[in-house]
Amino acid sequence: MSDVRVGFIGLGAIGVPMAVHVAKAFDAVVWNRTTDKARAFGEEHGVEVAESAGALVKECDVVITCLSTSDDVLDVLDGIGDVWRKGQLLVDATSGDPTGSKTAAARLEKFGAGFVDAPVSGGTSGAEAGTLTSMLGGEEPWVSKAREIVSCYSKKIEHVGPVGAGHALKAINQGLLAINIVAAAEGFAALTKLGVTPSVALNVINSATGRSNVTENLFPQRVITGDWPRTFKLSLLDKDLGVALKVLEDTGIPSGAIRVAKDEYAKARKALGEEADHVEYVRDFEKRVGVEVRG
Repeated sequence: MSDVRVGFIGLGAIGVPMAVHVAKAFDAVVWNRTTDKARAFGEEHGVEVAESAGALVKECDVVITCLSTSDDVLDVLDGIGDVWRKGQLLVDATSGDPTGSKTAAARLEKFGAGFVDAPVSGGTSGAEAGTLTSMLGGEEPWVSKAREIVSCYSKKIEHVGPVGAGHALKAINQGLLAINIVAAAEGFAALTKLGVTPSVALNVINSATGRSNVTENLFPQRVITGDWPRTFKLSLLDKDLGVALKVLEDTGIPSGAIRVAKDEYAKARKALGEEADHVEYVRDFEKRVGVEVRG
């Protein structure tokens, strides 16, 4: 076990399995805004639970945040106050936004502490297996230090650019995911109405140029079977699409395809609520067009 003490803030669906890997690799401390979650995690995994986020920061060399938004991260930083010290590092695994990343980095710089945005991709299954992809945005030597920490739950680690670049890349990745789900929902609904069995269509497409993670994994495992496990909230993907649109706006790039995906996900979010899984977009689309993609 490394002699680096690591604090983990944010024990949500993906945060919990990530924190498990952190606790196995480092001397760890956890804190969560919902106290009961932190206590339950601490009891199950034999990990110290801090009384507050500020108390956690005082004890740790590196702090990982895994929250819903950059605003949540900034709110936690507000609550922590001026207890940061020179040489500490905040690794933000939140699916945040570049502006929030730069704001957090500037706040920490005053104390001589570093910031690396380090969002992940791979879902809860990847987090449980320790095979996530981590996208690091920041400056050396902070990125090198972050790489050592995130390696306990990541299979692929890439330094993608300065502060904010990791969150920008994650947002665009999420845009591509949503576009593929929306396009597949439309295409397979049409094929079903034409009498093409969805599993047959998948077999062809997954051997052709239209294949994607959506057709190779999400549709066969969930849509075709009618199984809708809740692994990543639709509402969070809708939020990520908003971040992606802001990235495009800030860089002067037109937002046709991602704008369509954002509009579609906003409809599904309104219809299905805040707890629906991101793939359940297809379920809402099926209802709207009057066809189920099964079999």
